[in-house]
Amino acid sequence: MTRYAVPCGTIVFCLLAYWLSTQFDRVPPILLRGMQPEDFPQMVLILIIALSVLVMIFDKPIEHGVVGANVWRSIGMFVVFSLVAQIDLFLGLGVFAGGLASLWGERRLWSIGLVAFISPALVFLLFDLVFRIRFPRGFLTNLWYG
Repeated sequence: MTRYAVPCGTIVFCLLAYWLSTQFDRVPPILLRGMQPEDFPQMVLILIIALSVLVMIFDKPIEHGVVGANVWRSIGMFVVFSLVAQIDLFLGLGVFAGGLASLWGERRLWSIGLVAFISPALVFLLFDLVFRIRFPRGFLTNLWYG
């Protein structure tokens, strides 16, 4: 029974988030540059629901050990991300990606720097240039948007 608790909880959360995304204001077609505001979150939520169903069907139950200290440090990186993201979202993503790579054992500084720079840059370029979604202003986004 407990093996279904997390996937079912995830599905309930996704259904609630999907319903909330239907409350977004629609952009008039003449002003639409890309997708409607609710389209991308709804696609991601449907994917998460489908993956949760697959976990319930195909995942075999196993006994897990005690949660290690590295897991708690990784969760702490989310707190760091949320604080730095108040300055700039992509600065927060860079700090999070670099910090997580370091926590998980990467020791080459150039590699950590590459992850910290490339990951947020690719996310930004994907959403800004492909999906045409503008991000909230921040320190780095002000440099791009002018």
